[in-house]
Amino acid sequence: MINFVGGLNDVLPALRARLQPLAALLPRPLRFLAVGGLGLASNIALFSITWMLGIPALLAGLLALVAATFLTWRLNRAFTFDRSGRPQGEEAMRYVLVTAAAQGTSYAVFASLVLTVLASRPQAAIVAGAAVGALISYNGHRLFAFAPRHPGADVADSTSNSSGFVRP
Repeated sequence: MINFVGGLNDVLPALRARLQPLAALLPRPLRFLAVGGLGLASNIALFSITWMLGIPALLAGLLALVAATFLTWRLNRAFTFDRSGRPQGEEAMRYVLVTAAAQGTSYAVFASLVLTVLASRPQAAIVAGAAVGALISYNGHRLFAFAPRHPGADVADSTSNSSGFVRP
């Protein structure tokens, strides 16, 4: 396992360097949606695996959500948003705060719709909640979690560009 992790640490920078130019072709909101799709897929997969292994659903859901949140933070940090200039721990906490607000809102929208007008179509309530949550999440991450440490730094910083990537 240690060799795998060490090897993975060697591969990731090269992989990121190859993927960033491709991702830069997409507008930032589409990159955000792609990362969110990967996060959702990992959440569902991890939940399903842990639940099938006998872990209670609520605990399996929590573990999967934590892992998916970590994954999306790292991917959004690498491919969607400019560096904030904050220490990673501070940035991670800001990311968690925005994500908690977005997911809480998503669930509230889902619950209110599934208990009223969309009782016969719960999947539609999930989609509606996810859409509202995605809007809150994108704007919260853009304006708070990954916001530059100093106002105007993203404009004045010559190392960033409009693609959302930091130039080497």
